[in-house]
Amino acid sequence: MAVKTKITLHEVNKLFVSFNFIKLVPTTSGIVDTTYIAITKNREYILKKYERDIEDRIKKDTKLLKKLKNAGLNVPTLLESKNEWFLYEKLRGNEPKVVKIYHIQALARFLAKLHSITYDKTKGYPQKDEISKALKFTKDNFFLYYKKLEFLKSYKPKNDGFIHGDIFKDNTVFDTHKLGIFDFIDGDNGSFYFDIAVALVSFDAKKHNFYFINLFLNTYNQHSPKKLNKEELLKHLHIASSFYALKRILSYKNTKKAKELL
Repeated sequence: MAVKTKITLHEVNKLFVSFNFIKLVPTTSGIVDTTYIAITKNREYILKKYERDIEDRIKKDTKLLKKLKNAGLNVPTLLESKNEWFLYEKLRGNEPKVVKIYHIQALARFLAKLHSITYDKTKGYPQKDEISKALKFTKDNFFLYYKKLEFLKSYKPKNDGFIHGDIFKDNTVFDTHKLGIFDFIDGDNGSFYFDIAVALVSFDAKKHNFYFINLFLNTYNQHSPKKLNKEELLKHLHIASSFYALKRILSYKNTKKAKELL
């Protein structure tokens, strides 16, 4: 469920009086925060309540989204917030169902620009304590999967700059060929290779006999000052698949969703 805290249409209109919402639709994806689609006569918006104590992270996220928007990236910005409810733009478009060449090229251009803007060296992603906690749970409950994933204990990501870290298809929309990406709230500083690998795993790159991987690298390297190589990216495809398989085991307490990645 993506709704943990319920709110009525009347209550939303009392909070955000200038919008005149006519419909409120609870979403069903996501497992952490409450998310609704709030609809007016002419537009749709995203209404969120963060079910975590992340006030500082929300402030940083708001600042980052504004910076990325000003740089020309298609990301949602915060419009208003009141009483722990946050109203964001809803990006136009739909999640891609069948991945095509232009999806991969748009993804490469977006990430090249994002990484050029956010290059910095601070702390790394994924967080080591997050991996340790998930590995302990997996070892205690799904030992065969633990043996496949324990190599993550030695993974030490480079600190290239801020990364989204979770660019699965359900965090993207395409309006014809225009790509929009959302849900930056859990991003952190880390490896650009990892950021790219997560996206390529989700966009089915390995199912196309490396054609999509080569296409992505060629496009990314044309638009980014930091050139990437295929060998290192292939290594991170394995790391990213394993990391999110581990997270799914911890989140869902079973291995069904992990199998999709492994």
